[in-house]
Amino acid sequence: MSSDRRVVIAIDAGTTGVRSRAVSPGGGPVIASYREFAQHFPEPGWVEHDPHEIWEAVLATLRDVVAQVGAARVAAIGITNQRETAVAWHRATGRAYGTAIVWQDRRTAARCEQLAAAGHLDRVRSITGLVLDPYFTGSKFEWMLSERAIPTDQLALGTIDTWLVWHLTGGTVHATDPSNASRTMLFDIRSLDWSAEMCELFGVPRDALPAVLPSSGRFGTVCAEVAAATGLLVGTPISGVAGDQQAALFGQACFTPGTAKNTYGTGSFVLLNVGATCPPPAEGMLTTVAWTLSDGSVAYALEGAIFVTGAAVQWLRDGLGVISTSADIGPLADTVADSGGVYLVPAFTGFGSPWWDPYARGTIVGITRGSSRAHLARAVVEAMAYQTRDAIDAMTSAGGVSITDLNVDGGASVMDPMLQFQADQLGVRVRRPADQETTALGAAYLAGLAEGLWGSLADIAAERTADTVFEPAADRTIADLLHDGWRRAVERSRNWARP
Repeated sequence: MSSDRRVVIAIDAGTTGVRSRAVSPGGGPVIASYREFAQHFPEPGWVEHDPHEIWEAVLATLRDVVAQVGAARVAAIGITNQRETAVAWHRATGRAYGTAIVWQDRRTAARCEQLAAAGHLDRVRSITGLVLDPYFTGSKFEWMLSERAIPTDQLALGTIDTWLVWHLTGGTVHATDPSNASRTMLFDIRSLDWSAEMCELFGVPRDALPAVLPSSGRFGTVCAEVAAATGLLVGTPISGVAGDQQAALFGQACFTPGTAKNTYGTGSFVLLNVGATCPPPAEGMLTTVAWTLSDGSVAYALEGAIFVTGAAVQWLRDGLGVISTSADIGPLADTVADSGGVYLVPAFTGFGSPWWDPYARGTIVGITRGSSRAHLARAVVEAMAYQTRDAIDAMTSAGGVSITDLNVDGGASVMDPMLQFQADQLGVRVRRPADQETTALGAAYLAGLAEGLWGSLADIAAERTADTVFEPAADRTIADLLHDGWRRAVERSRNWARP
């Protein structure tokens, strides 16, 4: 990288760790830093993070990257984040009121069911584009306010992006963007503002929520304290914010209606760009704001949210000791030709799209005396593709759209056999980009677009190149038979933990 080449540093605050990466127009060597943080499971179905540990990971990774690129070359900061995770903190001190409640957390399942039984589901879907599920932030805020005795006079509420913007600016900016706000169940996705009706339903004070600013545009600037801790220059702009899945859609240059992507991360998320007009609710799918730009333009997306894909690999590694590292999953799965009839349904925290069943639980079926570690590993890999097919089938049926190919990214997308299996299951091309860190790229593009490093969406799209394209098998017979077996296994997982 030349000494005068300007960069954007993207902060990718994910579910298991924080990655900061420098991105510049035209590409260049990857300069990045990563830190994991602890996962806390205080009760069955509960998932928590320490928000201060996340912030420390941000500082550490920024410090590493700035030391390599030089502070003078940093044109802007972009932020992308795990969505729906709830944080509450004190405005004056910046200290969190307890832990962050993670998007995977299911503690409010009974409350969501109660609201649905009371007839609120249709209204929630109409206003927010979401379903009544503990996945989303609103019921988490409600739980915090009722169970942690939080005083409201100095209360700030937000998702992880808001928490980071607050600290980067020294507590002077309390803001989010529409892609994150639209995941809270408190946001009107048509008016692009907080809904008084939804805030009242969940008992969330409107003045505790952040301002909503365009996804691409200046949020604030880096304060002196953060500059001293990271090496950044005081006043470095923070100019792009988006939830991780919308950032990946942007990073894949899915700028036109009908373009789609799937990110294989801790969970998997299929997003389809449906254009500037908010569509009506679609059965089994979520409607979300993809992004807004500083020129006032907006893009909406249909989304299929799959809660557990990569997390199942972590479970094989940490819970069962089947593999030593996550990277072992592909080679082990490839030692067998198929799963030997074994299906693993990773409904560890319930089902997302298209079932929306918080009481589903993980299931393994089809085990015989001949089943091995490799068959179990392959069943985990195949479950990623099956769940993606379920989401896209529902999306296609509900939205009346046809996906001609699927752009993929995320950790599991390095597995060629899995992507070929995915193409066969979907019957469409699967495209893997040369640079697969599209979540960070999306955050960088949003910030760089606001600061003029990229002049237009066309300039961004011109930089995207495919690494490999996987063509589907012409005959769908075997794929459909395997999927029929998967659907039978899914039925055995549903409603398992219902009281």
